[in-house]
Amino acid sequence: MAANIDFNTIDWSKIPKEEHPGETGTSYWQTVQYKGLRVRIVEYSEGYTADHWCGKGHIVHCIEGEFTSEFEGGGSVEMKKGMTYVVSDELSSHRSVTKGGSKLLIIDGDFLSK
Repeated sequence: MAANIDFNTIDWSKIPKEEHPGETGTSYWQTVQYKGLRVRIVEYSEGYTADHWCGKGHIVHCIEGEFTSEFEGGGSVEMKKGMTYVVSDELSSHRSVTKGGSKLLIIDGDFLSK
C-alpha cells in the first residue's frame, strides 16, 4: 500500500548530521523518514569504504564528487556528479567506496521491495 505524504519541503540545513564510521573514513547522514520512505543526503569523507555489503534497494544520485559502487559478486560502477543508479531490494549487494569524497541524495523505501 502506498503511503500518503502531504506536500513537504525539506530544509537540509536544519536536519542534523549523524556520523556513521566506515571500514575506512566516515559517512554523514541527514535523514528524513516518512512511512515507507526514507530520504537522505549522505556525504562520504575522503578515503571512505562502507563497512558492510548492502542488499537494500535505493535510488542514488551523485550531487558532488565521485564514488564507486562495488558489487559483492565482483565488478563495480564508477559514479560521477550528475549520475544516478536505481536498484531494488535483494537484487545486488553493493557497497560504496570513494577516494576524494562525495555527496549523494539517496531515496529508499517500500516501493523498492521485491
